[in-house]
Amino acid sequence: MAVLNVLIDRDPQQVWDVLSDGSAYADWVVGTRHIEDVDPHWPELGSQIRYALGFGRWTIEDVTTVRLVEPGRRLELEAYAGRLGSARISIALLPWGEERTLVIVDEHPLTGPGALWHTLLVDVLLRFRNQRMVRSLARLVHERHPA
Repeated sequence: MAVLNVLIDRDPQQVWDVLSDGSAYADWVVGTRHIEDVDPHWPELGSQIRYALGFGRWTIEDVTTVRLVEPGRRLELEAYAGRLGSARISIALLPWGEERTLVIVDEHPLTGPGALWHTLLVDVLLRFRNQRMVRSLARLVHERHPA
């Protein structure tokens, strides 16, 4: 499983502020080209974000659904990319000392080719992608909430 732990020098509520803004996902989720639609109830259970995901000239329409939410603490998502299948993305926020948040991202394929051919290489690629993603998340949190 591709599990990543990263410290962000802001409190959990400030990190949650960015996670709960569905329109901001294109600013920090690696591979997202643009947001098509954000459910007005995001990130309530069952709410969705529709967006275009792409690498190079390759683009697909994707939808991410909230499967579990504990406001300010945890967000579990299912990203569905058509024939490529779906993935579970779990983001947990833990207070870590004063004014810091330990962000734990756990992602793995659920359905489709990624789940069938889930290997150590897939985990390495997910970890690399998620490192970039969490750095972008931290940057956006710092921009919104300067010290």
